[in-house]
Amino acid sequence: MNEPRPTPDDDPGTADDAASARAEPTPRQIRRWRRYLADEIAEGRLYADLAARRSGSQRRILEGLAEAERRHQQHWEQLLGEHAADPPRPSAHRILLRLMARLFGSVFVLALAQRAEGDSPYAQDADAPPGMAADEAIHEEVVRGLAAEGRERLAGNFRAAVFGANDGLVSNLALVMGIGATSVSSSVVLATGVAGLLAGALSMAAGEFVSVRSQRELLEASSPTQVTLDAARHLDVDANELELVYLARGMSPEDAHHRAMERMGHFPCDCNPSFSAHPDGAQGPVDRSEEHHAIGNAWGASLSSFCFFASGALIPILPFLVGVTGLTALLIACGLVSVALMLTGGVVGLLSGSSPLTRGLRQLAIGLGAAGVTYIVGSLLDVAVT
Repeated sequence: MNEPRPTPDDDPGTADDAASARAEPTPRQIRRWRRYLADEIAEGRLYADLAARRSGSQRRILEGLAEAERRHQQHWEQLLGEHAADPPRPSAHRILLRLMARLFGSVFVLALAQRAEGDSPYAQDADAPPGMAADEAIHEEVVRGLAAEGRERLAGNFRAAVFGANDGLVSNLALVMGIGATSVSSSVVLATGVAGLLAGALSMAAGEFVSVRSQRELLEASSPTQVTLDAARHLDVDANELELVYLARGMSPEDAHHRAMERMGHFPCDCNPSFSAHPDGAQGPVDRSEEHHAIGNAWGASLSSFCFFASGALIPILPFLVGVTGLTALLIACGLVSVALMLTGGVVGLLSGSSPLTRGLRQLAIGLGAAGVTYIVGSLLDVAVT
């Protein structure tokens, strides 16, 4: 005789639930469903708060997400019945999301929301319909798309700021640890740290300015110009070199010939001097201010690098500035830098949609590893000199 097939309530995570959703729910189910209900309410309010700050298509998208969360909320209310009254507080993550949405309404909130949607437990819970788990997966992709533009705009200067702060933290801590491991006085360690702060901040600022400016100049040199609009009427139709322009931009020979004839007035064309041809043949308004925004602005990247490197490099010398000396000062510096590295790594993790803890620990390992190496080298040099 065949064994009975397992029911959905036998799935992992619900094996201890004695009754199905259609029967009287178990206390464990009630606790879990109430937690889900609280989180759905919080997420619906989050998207509503964000929608109130947006307009156009983004507002409609966020309102659609809020409506989907309300449908999920109704599902858990129906399962809970009388137990749906006075749901518990949502998780700390959801509370933080809504608070940040009200204060900032920025890409940080969307990045956090993306991670929250990706951590949905519905796929492993038999009490959640498959459609609801699918909704959460789609919501993650929707929020990812909403956050993409903000991430691109933030990428240039934010990259410079994060790299600057981390370089300041790691390089100056390593410098202070290396010098502090020798027999020099604390005043020498402080002077060395201040010199490292200034030298590193100026070097970072100059390097970022040159790097970003060079990137923009290289890309601008490859961007199409409007010379074809001025030169087209003077070209020989039998030796039409204008086709070469469009071939070089990636068009097929047929499309290049058609576009060249349009430019020369032989075919009807909606061309406008304020429009430029893209490699795929599409047309769009020229907006030089929006080009290459992912790279960032050279002056903005330079200033961000200087300020954040200096702020990061200041932390390892703070104990010496307030009069602490010797090994105690070095240990305090390591502790302060460790906290700062965890914070900067966590912020990068949040924005990238990955684990803040993992990114923070990675930054911490890199920073303390570099400091440990220079401390050992400084100790060896001190022994060699003495």
